Amino acid sequence: MNGAQAMVKCLEKEGVEMIFGYPGVAICPFYDSILESGIRPILIRTEQNAAHAASGLARVTQKVGVCAVTSGPGATNLITGIATAFADSIPLVCITGQVNSELIGSDVFQEADITGAAESFVKYSYLVKNADDIPRIFKEAFYIANTGRKGPVLIDVPADVQNAELKKFEYPKTVSLRTYKPTVKGHAVQIKKVMAELEKAKRPVICAGGGVLLSDAQEMLREFSHKYRVPVVTTMMGIGTMRTEDGMYFGMVGNNGAPCANRAMNEADMVIMVGARVADRAVNQPEIITKDKVLVHMDVDPAEIGKNAGPTIPLVGDAKHIFEDMMKQEITCDHELWVQTLFEYRQTMKEKRAADPAFIDPAGFVRTLSDKMEKNAIYVADVGQNQIWSCRNCIVRDGSFLTSGGMGTMGYSIPAAMGAKLGQPDRQAIAVCGDGSFQMSMMELATMRQHGVPVKIVVMSNGYLGMVREFQQNAYQGRYCVVDLSGSPDLSKIAEAYGVRFLHLSDPDKMEETIDSFLQNDDSVLMECVINPMDTVK
Repeated sequence: MNGAQAMVKCLEKEGVEMIFGYPGVAICPFYDSILESGIRPILIRTEQNAAHAASGLARVTQKVGVCAVTSGPGATNLITGIATAFADSIPLVCITGQVNSELIGSDVFQEADITGAAESFVKYSYLVKNADDIPRIFKEAFYIANTGRKGPVLIDVPADVQNAELKKFEYPKTVSLRTYKPTVKGHAVQIKKVMAELEKAKRPVICAGGGVLLSDAQEMLREFSHKYRVPVVTTMMGIGTMRTEDGMYFGMVGNNGAPCANRAMNEADMVIMVGARVADRAVNQPEIITKDKVLVHMDVDPAEIGKNAGPTIPLVGDAKHIFEDMMKQEITCDHELWVQTLFEYRQTMKEKRAADPAFIDPAGFVRTLSDKMEKNAIYVADVGQNQIWSCRNCIVRDGSFLTSGGMGTMGYSIPAAMGAKLGQPDRQAIAVCGDGSFQMSMMELATMRQHGVPVKIVVMSNGYLGMVREFQQNAYQGRYCVVDLSGSPDLSKIAEAYGVRFLHLSDPDKMEETIDSFLQNDDSVLMECVINPMDTVK
């Protein structure tokens, strides 16, 4: 068995069913060996999207996503996808081919120091120097990626190592890393302190982040919220931890969040942050959640606790285990007056949009679309104005809401929806993007066509890079620069070229019937939704 065959064997041992990638000479031994396995290789059309597609698969399956590309520009193109996964703590194993070992450092054709270049965007990286190390390295990589605070791990494999013979293939049964011992169980004393404070609190609120979904703790969170009558708000990455129409859910916090959710955070006397980084997009003034409040920060990554706001009670561990342990504590608390106050806020602080009757209202469109989607559907929002309209208006029941929150990477939605659909083919997968972000990944329509991946795509078309145009309108008095998307293609012709059904929606009176047609079967559809070029997210 050579190194490439060993790599494939390792993936089989980890239960990997498909990988996303783009070949080149330096990774060809690996791809040649895949032909002898049951693993399905998916050719994407640009390397960045290999990581995005692997991310989409990982997020809906709770498994590690895998991508593999060649050396040099193949590897460097992958970095944005790796950084996107790192920012949102998505477990990936990213395999890159490398030039022959003896040539590393001599600036030969398609050589790049990818382990060095990606260092700040990975949990860990390996440069494989000996084929006999491959089983150990792969076992460690999958373990590191999918434990503790999850994230991407990079494995760089020179071509000669892929071709080298192994003395013996033996896949490790366990992993023991001296310097990597992630905490899973929360400290019993800290848990008792949290519950004691919850018993005293009059106005507690839970702020749930993406870590709740990554630990598959959403059901425990919902049970906890209802048992102790603790209202819940979420960060952008936490959308979906509570069903949108759950009475105890009060919306997304942050600059673009729901006024009611932000007011709940401001007026609370106890804030329980769970699986959230306390980053600027959700909490732009950390002192607000520490002043005159008990701040509990629960996170599996001890480095995040206290980084942006000093907690009263730090609690390191996996959210699912911690909620299970907290539910075992017997306390008596009464938060009903607070809950009723928030009910009133939710009614009186509802935002009123002045929709332009000449165009499709994007907020209303998202509400109608998501309401008509299947209950367990996967909604993938891209980045820009469409992301904010989606976050604030998407109705999530038993489905998934995916987006690029930490990095805010345009072009994420189509490849991520494609990966999610491949990971769970029985679920509806809808990508919603703007006409700017669509053009960053529209080449993946070819991948969808080649591999039979029926993703439905909505393009909110306004002829601008809308989020930046809106910022320039507000901050630069309407002095617009490089935000005009004139020259964009005719989307009906794009759809025709890729063999995808096309729908055009510009008449508000036809919105419901067009959405019904869009969702009527599992075929791929490209829908252009024309919105007011000057519309804003507020």
